[in-house]
Amino acid sequence: MRRALSSLTLRGRAFVAAGITAILCAVVFGQPALTRVGVLIATLPLLAALVVSRRKHDPTVSRTVWPRLLRAGESARIDLTIASERKRSDGALLIEDTLPYALGGRARFVLQGLGGQWERTVSYPVRSDIRGRYVVGPLVARLVDPFGLVERRRAIGTTAQLTVTPRVVPLPSIPLSGGWQGAGEHRPQAFASGSSEDVSVREYRRGDDLRRVHWRSSARIGELMVRREEQPWEAHATVLLDNRNLAHRGQGPASSLEAAIITAASVAVHLEQHGYAVRLAAADGAAADGAEDALERLAVLDLSHRATLEVGWSGEQARGGVVVAVLGGFLPNDTASLRRIRHDAGTALALVLDVEQWSPSRVGPGPAAAAAPLLSMSWRATGLGPRDSLDTAWRDLGRSPVRGGGAR
Repeated sequence: MRRALSSLTLRGRAFVAAGITAILCAVVFGQPALTRVGVLIATLPLLAALVVSRRKHDPTVSRTVWPRLLRAGESARIDLTIASERKRSDGALLIEDTLPYALGGRARFVLQGLGGQWERTVSYPVRSDIRGRYVVGPLVARLVDPFGLVERRRAIGTTAQLTVTPRVVPLPSIPLSGGWQGAGEHRPQAFASGSSEDVSVREYRRGDDLRRVHWRSSARIGELMVRREEQPWEAHATVLLDNRNLAHRGQGPASSLEAAIITAASVAVHLEQHGYAVRLAAADGAAADGAEDALERLAVLDLSHRATLEVGWSGEQARGGVVVAVLGGFLPNDTASLRRIRHDAGTALALVLDVEQWSPSRVGPGPAAAAAPLLSMSWRATGLGPRDSLDTAWRDLGRSPVRGGGAR
């Protein structure tokens, strides 16, 4: 009974109240005919609630989200196919899809003229300017009696995920010197111009072609050695995003973390478009390979409570390659970590956000001063202030001189 009463609409509750009032008036004024009217009015919503609650059949729902991965500011389309194998006519059905607030308003549809066996397909767009991973669904069917006295909501179907990646800013091309030359010539200079003594060899294995035997190395080692098959070399780039809580200020879309995420996403996409094998690393050491995986990782990245930068990924992955660090600021305990990265990397670049702007109690000297410690550690660094555009800062980074040793 409690469940039936909870499904009454405003009209249904008004009917019940009017019926009870008519019964009380009939008792007070001694009008038996009014009692019958009151009982009829009060019972009608209860009967309607009983009929609606006994309906156990639910239509089947299939959901398609296309694309499942989109960038902030773009639109996706959600297709819903609702079908029923019920032999009895359903008349009309009001459905509403469950959407997070960030994806827009409610998606409501009225399906009319539903026969014994029916199928309908409806579509609607969604759009978000905020990165994240959102759950769409389930579908909610509103069951209503013909008099509008009872409305019952029932969740049907499953849910689907939609991932919104950060916005990407197009960046200009800048010279990246170091052990790798970018797309095209991906072979280290020492190997490309070396002598026969520098040929990479390995032990002879059964089945190897004798024409690949390297006789000079075999004579020196005393065992048959063969030339390794020539492997394609790739230009490697690592984008380090400092997502520590200590390095950022603000909350929500206007925080410095969001600005850093957009910067890291733009750099990762730019480098991959120019032939680099991109790797994303966060302050806690979590990594993602490839720009697409990096964007998915950035879509759900949150602040870390680490006090120092984890650079365990440094070494072989970064050796001879390019490292681009997107820093919220330069903290005193970062010196050792950043020196280690610079030692392993062929070229080290840094974009430093002006995080002083996010603290109302402090007025900092600006992003240029924040990048100064990095310049003394042989990094090519520049600051990105609140009024600076990312493409301009990236172009300035390409012209930034390396102090204290230069790029190797």
